[in-house]
Order: sequence, then C-alpha cells, then structure tokens
Amino acid sequence: MIENRELTVDDYLVILRRRMKLILVPMVLAPIAGFLVSYAFPPKYTSTALVQVEEQQVPGEYVKPVVTEDLAQRVATLQQQVLSRNKLQPMIDRLDLAPHGGKEVDDLIDRISQGVSVQLVQSASATPGKPKKPGDTSQAPGFNVNFTWDSPKMAQRICTEITSMITLENLRSRSDVANSTTDFLTRSLDAAKRDLNDQDSKLADFKRLHMGQLPGDEDNNMKILVGLNSQLDANTQTLNRAEQDKSYTESMLAQQLAAWRSSQNSTNPQTLQQQMAALQAQLMALQARYTDDYPDVIKTKSDIVHVQRQLNEMDKASSGSTDTAEKAGISETPELQQLRTQIHQYGGAITQATRDQKRLQDSIQNYQSRVNLSPAIEADYKQLTRDYDTAQKFYDDLLAKKSQSEMQTDMERRQQGEQMNVLNAASLPDSPSFPVRWMFAAGGLGGGLGLGLVMVLWLELRDKAIRNEQDVIAALDLPMLVSVPWIGNDAADRTSDGRLHLRPRNGSRVNKQIVEV
Repeated sequence: MIENRELTVDDYLVILRRRMKLILVPMVLAPIAGFLVSYAFPPKYTSTALVQVEEQQVPGEYVKPVVTEDLAQRVATLQQQVLSRNKLQPMIDRLDLAPHGGKEVDDLIDRISQGVSVQLVQSASATPGKPKKPGDTSQAPGFNVNFTWDSPKMAQRICTEITSMITLENLRSRSDVANSTTDFLTRSLDAAKRDLNDQDSKLADFKRLHMGQLPGDEDNNMKILVGLNSQLDANTQTLNRAEQDKSYTESMLAQQLAAWRSSQNSTNPQTLQQQMAALQAQLMALQARYTDDYPDVIKTKSDIVHVQRQLNEMDKASSGSTDTAEKAGISETPELQQLRTQIHQYGGAITQATRDQKRLQDSIQNYQSRVNLSPAIEADYKQLTRDYDTAQKFYDDLLAKKSQSEMQTDMERRQQGEQMNVLNAASLPDSPSFPVRWMFAAGGLGGGLGLGLVMVLWLELRDKAIRNEQDVIAALDLPMLVSVPWIGNDAADRTSDGRLHLRPRNGSRVNKQIVEV
C-alpha cells in the first residue's frame, strides 16, 4: 500500500475482491476447529429452580415488615450463609458425595460454592431505571437458583437441596431477627422505664420542695401578694382606729372616774365607821324610848345593816388581789363599767389586729421571696421537665416499637410475613450447559474472520505495487502529464464524450511515463 494515499470505498472493494480467498479460508476452517475443540472440554449440566417471593399477607401500613433490606442483598446474604461449611457438610453427608472424607470434602465444598449462582427475576411491571425502595419486592418477585455439576441427576439433587436450604434459612433468619429485635426493645424499654421513674421522682421532689414557687404559680403569687398588701392596709387602718378609740375611751373613763371618786368621798371607811357609830347611838336612843316594831327603829336597823355591808365589801376589796381599778369598780356605776368593757374590747381588737398585721407581713415576705426566686426556680424546673419530657418521649417511642415488634414476631410465627416458596422445582437438564458447541463454532467464525482481516491488512501494508494514477501521484509526488495505456487483448471502451479509453486487464500493471514540465 502506497503511503500518504487516501483510500476510497472503491479502493476497499477492490482490495476485498483481490483478497477474498484469504478471508474465506479462515472463516470456513475456524468454525470447524471451534466445534471440534468443544469436545475437548468435559460437559457441565446446570439445574435451575425458581423461588417465588410472596409479600406479607398483613398490609404494611398496619404491621411493618421485619426485614427492610433490599431483596438482592438478602439473597446474597442467604447465599453466603447457605454455602458455608457448616451448612454444606451435612448436605454432602446426606448425598454421600465424599465417602472417603478428608480433603475430598474441602474440594467438594469449593466446587459446590463455585457452581451455585443466584439470579433475580424481574417482573413484567418493573420499570427500567426506576429506583426500588427497601423492602419493595414488586420489581423482583423471585429468583433463580442455578447449580452446575458434572452429572445432570446430581446437579438436580444438589440444586434441590440448596434451594430448600435457602428458603429455610430465610424463614429462620427472619424469625431470629424478629425475636432479637423484640428482646432488645424489651431490655431498652426496661432501662427507659427506670430512667423515667427516676426523672419522675426528681420532678415530684422538686415540686414538693418548691410548692407555690413553680413557674405556673407566679401569676397566682402576684395576685395573692396584691391581696395581702390590701389586707395589710385595711388591717393597719383598723389597728389605728382601735388605738384611737381606746385612747378616747380611756380619757372618758379617767374623767368619769375622777368625777365618781369625788362624789364617793363619803363612802370611805372612816366615814362609814362614823356613820355606823352614829346609827348605833341613834338606835340605842330609839330602843330606850320605843319598841322594836317602831318604824324609826326598823329603819335605823336597816341603815346599820346597809352600812355594815358596805364596810364588809370594802374590807374584802382591800384584802383581794385585784388591781386598784377593779377594787374601785366594785361599787362603780354601770357607765364606768361599760367604759372599762369597751377599753378591754379595744385592747383585744388591737391585740388581734397586731397579730394579723404580723401574720400578713410574714405572708407578704414569704410570697415576695417566692416571686424573687421564681426565675432561678423556673430555670431548674424547665431543666427537670425537659429531661422528663425527653425520657417520656423516649419511653413512649420504645413502647410503640416494642408493640410493633411483638406484632411482627407473631406475624412471623404464624408465617404471614414475606415467604419464599419454590415455584418451579429443580429441573433435570437434558443437555450440557457447557460447552455450548454452537457458541464455540460462532466464536471460531468470528476468530476466522478477524484472522483473515488481519492477514489482508498485513499483506496490503507490505504491498508497494502501483496500480492506478492515484498510486503514481502518491508515490512520486509529481503531476502526471501523459499516460500510456497497456496495449493488449482488452477491448476499448468509449466514454461519454466519444473518446476511447483502454481498460487494462484485472491484476495487470499500468505502465505510465511521467514528463515533468
């Protein structure tokens, strides 16, 4: 092939016609070789079982599914669990695949693990490119379990065992997840309940210690404080009025008592004794002249008895333990006694008003301290209530989750959750899955075609022959002035403008003379 030469479609067609045999021979021989090579590989048989994934019977809005993991991830996890040595060893013993045991068992486990493949089955309603939510099995209602082995019957038996192990492992794992979740939530709920009780005790102690000083009592305390101040003002006015009335009554009593004492000067002991002596002398004179029935005698005796009674009363008053006012009040007038009673009542009212005033002042001071301490107590109370509300919310959340988990566990126990059922049992393969002879032949055909094209390309790159005007121009890089056609047995063709054009034979070279101006 001439360098710096741009090939056209016609040039490629000419090359293809010229090298056709070099392409066809490898295309014919390579498929036959590939087909024959396929017989050199031992046949492998693949058994397939279809497992259907049924959604849980209880609607998801009532009971959430236990496992929300994607189906592909769950199937991959189940495959790893089933293909573990602990699971495959009993299966090998049941099928008597390794009668001699030892290293043969390890080799069989590796071969079985390599021969198993799981493929998800997409439903017809699956939308390409649409993201699938966790736990959503509508786009993958099942999966195929494929197992490849040397014998078709043994492939079927092992595929059946593995499929059964996958379904049982799924049921067991879902039940374990539900039970472990319920146990974990139960322990967490007990711890949350203890914490809630501690917070409740702290809050109750705080309320009991600061009763009347809580944030909700601030307005009430202010109202009570205003009322107490009003009562204190009224009590102060009452006390002042009682003191004034008492002072006025005492002044009245002093005035009347002074007047009464001045009028009662004749009733002192000495005067009474003088009256008694005069009455006795008068009685003796009257008895000397008259009888006892005489009116003057009777009156004089009566006066003597009255004066004697007064003397006796004054003796008792002077020997008693009462104060001077009470001694003098024995024979005081009702007006004086009434004034003394009023003074006593005013004194009692003043004492009661004083006690009420002290009580009101203490209450005002107490409520004033409550109002002053309200901001600090409110901050502590908010902290306690915040912790209590957090603990209460956490407890309620755990309680709801525990109830949900118990329903999930009961649903799994009744096998009403998501189930994996074998829809199509493991098939008995009637033809080997490997080697596929037509695929070997097709591979040979493609390889032969590629080999032929490579050989044609290699030969064309090494071919430096000049076959047409374009090759001359590309090879010499000079303009062509005259071309001398090949003179031979070929017939001449007439062009559209009437000139003759000699067509050389296929495969012959054109001799051209180049004249440079």
